[in-house]
Amino acid sequence: TGPWLLAWGVILLAHTAHSCPDKCLCYTASKTADCKNRGFTEIPARLPPEIQILQLQNNRIWRINQNAFTATPLLKILDLSNNSLSSVAPGAFQKLRYLQVLNLTRNLIHYIENKTFSFLPRLKELDLSSNSIVRLPETFGNSTGNITLLSVKHNKLQKMERILLESLPNLKVVLFKDNPWQCNCNIFGMKLWLESFLYRGGISDGIICSAPGIRKGKDLLKVPYELFGACPVRTAHTHPASSHQHGWEPRGSPKHGHHGEPEDGGRGGCEPKARPRPVSLRHAIATVAITGVVCGVVCLMMVAAAVYGCAHAAITAKYHREQLGPARQHGTPEEKEPFESSLA
Repeated sequence: TGPWLLAWGVILLAHTAHSCPDKCLCYTASKTADCKNRGFTEIPARLPPEIQILQLQNNRIWRINQNAFTATPLLKILDLSNNSLSSVAPGAFQKLRYLQVLNLTRNLIHYIENKTFSFLPRLKELDLSSNSIVRLPETFGNSTGNITLLSVKHNKLQKMERILLESLPNLKVVLFKDNPWQCNCNIFGMKLWLESFLYRGGISDGIICSAPGIRKGKDLLKVPYELFGACPVRTAHTHPASSHQHGWEPRGSPKHGHHGEPEDGGRGGCEPKARPRPVSLRHAIATVAITGVVCGVVCLMMVAAAVYGCAHAAITAKYHREQLGPARQHGTPEEKEPFESSLA
């Protein structure tokens, strides 16, 4: 009986190691673990390592341990919506190299730290909507450049770093709805980025201003450039990621214009001033250069024509002297007169 007991023990241990956590339902065919509505306060242990979909919505999870997902490296979809998370530790998801969809909606998250989502190279959809986020970092983390959908709607954001948006070059959809956006100098970088994003075919629900009062309820894209005229220019060396600070504006934008009287006044920590002035300067220089080239070519053509005319006249005169001179010397007066009269 000894060998039989040992075999049964090994089988039982293997079954326990790969079985579903208590209160969860696991489906082998779809590689899904259904743990929603189970009252969990932490990520359940003993999850099957082969699962690719983990449903944890509608629980009371308030923290994510550093090694919570070490045993489930193949996850592609992780749903943590409607829980009690107030923060997410940087690197909490770093073992999930195959993760494509991360849903953190309807939690209590106040801020996202730098590099919170580091090392998620296949992440495509990140939903942070319906939290209490007041601040987003300058980067979500290393290897997050493949995100195509980002939602931050229904939060408490007043601004968003342009550097963060530019670090997501594959974005196709970004949702900003229902945030108390402050449409002052601090958001001007977002205005420039959003115009460029929409020009390239991106999809967005837009940014509606909550302040200052005269702009409340207005679409940020419709706020004239002139009203940001007092925003100080940030020089390229003031920020390590200065390459991200240079604005790009869509061609043919009706908003390009001269800066008028400022309305906001100087504000500290503002985004760079709009770039239409350098763009206009480049256009002006190009126009002057082209005009100079054209005028130079025309002048050269005129000089060439004048030289040709003078040369032709000289050759013609020489011809007349050489061919007609002897006739004048040896001809009779009667022969010379008609020729002279014809010249008259």
